[in-house]
Amino acid sequence: MSSAADTSKSGRTAFADGPRLLADIGATHARFALQTAPGVFGSVRVLKCGDFDGIVPLLRFYLADHAGVTLKHAALAVANPVTGDQVRMTNRDWQFSTDAVRRELGLQTLLVVNDFTALAMALPSLKAEDLMQVGGGAAAANAVLGVLGPGTGLGVSGVIPTVDGFVTLGSEGGHVNFAPADEREFAILQYAWKEWPHVSNERLISGPGLEIIYRALAERNGLKATGRSAPDIISGALEEGDALCLEVLECFCGMLGGAAANLAVTLGAFGGVFIGGGIVPRMGEWFAGSPFRARFEAKGRFTDYLAQIPTYVISADNPAFFGVATILSEHLRGRSGVNTLTERIGHLQHELTPAEQRVAKLVLEQPRLVLGEPIADIARLAEVSQPTVIRFCRSLGFLGLADFKLKFASSLTGAIPVRHSQVRNSDSTHDLSAKVIDNTVSAILKFRDQLDVRSLDRAIELVAHAKRVEFYAMGNSRVVALDGQHKFFRFRIPTAAYGDSHLFTLAAELLKAGDVVIAISNSGRLPDLLAAVDAARAAGADVIAITSSGSPLAKKATVCLAVDHAEDSTTFLSMISRILQLLLIDIVSVGISIDGQAGQRDPDGEDQRRLLISHLDR
Repeated sequence: MSSAADTSKSGRTAFADGPRLLADIGATHARFALQTAPGVFGSVRVLKCGDFDGIVPLLRFYLADHAGVTLKHAALAVANPVTGDQVRMTNRDWQFSTDAVRRELGLQTLLVVNDFTALAMALPSLKAEDLMQVGGGAAAANAVLGVLGPGTGLGVSGVIPTVDGFVTLGSEGGHVNFAPADEREFAILQYAWKEWPHVSNERLISGPGLEIIYRALAERNGLKATGRSAPDIISGALEEGDALCLEVLECFCGMLGGAAANLAVTLGAFGGVFIGGGIVPRMGEWFAGSPFRARFEAKGRFTDYLAQIPTYVISADNPAFFGVATILSEHLRGRSGVNTLTERIGHLQHELTPAEQRVAKLVLEQPRLVLGEPIADIARLAEVSQPTVIRFCRSLGFLGLADFKLKFASSLTGAIPVRHSQVRNSDSTHDLSAKVIDNTVSAILKFRDQLDVRSLDRAIELVAHAKRVEFYAMGNSRVVALDGQHKFFRFRIPTAAYGDSHLFTLAAELLKAGDVVIAISNSGRLPDLLAAVDAARAAGADVIAITSSGSPLAKKATVCLAVDHAEDSTTFLSMISRILQLLLIDIVSVGISIDGQAGQRDPDGEDQRRLLISHLDR
């Protein structure tokens, strides 16, 4: 594997300490990858767990193909509750010590998490093309998400948004009691009771559960059906049209709909309920017309409540990789590791004054505390004055505490921590400066990792070859439109910017094929802007939307450059989202400049320097 190749293709920055091993280990299959940079997974391989007698032989078999790769960090998602160092898998006769496996493989870090905790953490990263919506409903912003998925077992989890990220639930909700909804399901429950005194959802809403339902319905219908495996039942229903197999699938999907509805009302999952696992994606489009959604909404007095909640099938390949990678990344941000600034403080400590040495001692012993506390608390904990804290920072060559915190946070982990810190009324100018900068940098890094490069390529192509470009924006977004107009006009592209809603549609109606509209809006829901976009498309123009990915504006556009950073623009003035919008204008501008250089837009070579901007080499 060539990590350099993977990184260059993606445009992402490779990890300074080498690739990271990721795995999603179920009861039947284990999926592996080497992550070389954020969002970049190489050497993906699927192995059958039944071919190995333990976790270590399985890991060593995969790593045998990568003997030349030095690995320091790894994270495994396993289909099992994880409560401590000892892991005993539920649906496979494996048990192991996390720390023992870490030592045996020579790793610095080995995390083991529940597989549906990892899948839950992946949900915020999924794009529209990674999902198939089943039924109606619309996802609410900043709302709880639920996820469940039948495979060898039934995984259940959820995601709760917080101020600075997401919290996942380490749930074993698949083991709640199965509750039949009609006489047929009660007959299936009675059949299962013959084998187990406690019948959980997992016993029936799973691969093995499909086989139990098949046998139970055959007995109920008076059929002498031969035993079938879960894959055979699915193919029998969808490919052969077998009546019993079809009844099994309909019953199974109804049960899954009931379990999904219970999860939705338990969590208040207005962000949506997502279906993962290996079984439902095999059903394809048939699942959309199955009893799943009708059963999901069949909740009596709460039918209207559930009708608002969207349900999705996860169609992305190996989605758990994104979640387990995020969990590992967050963990590594919280460890000290190699820290050149810490070493520098240690080396210079003897040259500091006694009071400054007390600050240095606090920084070295409690670095995370220093990053999060205001200057008054740092001074109190170090038993020095606030000016001493500032002198300590300046002795190390920093402008002050804000500058020191920013650099120190970066050196702790090799990257700026992706977090959000609220500014308090009591914060000093130093602290509020650090927090505003940290919040913006964190948002930019997260934005970088979620960029849709294909959409950017399409937007650059449209603008680079446009006959005319018009910007439509109002309020805070108008500043971004004016910046874009200024830049694109310098490329000798006829441009105009409109910030008056009454002029949007009038201007749009004058456009022609080959013209491009760039519509900028945080919400993507302004009626006048949407009407203008409709008029522009009707006139034959293309529309580039810089807005949130799920907005009406995004759906109307030729291409959407998504800015999904959430800000309460009804109460607060949008700040970070404006920075991200400006970044998209800059990226498109650089792309146009490169296109102009490569395409030699000026055949005489005259004034070529006008196409150069500060990001490019001469």
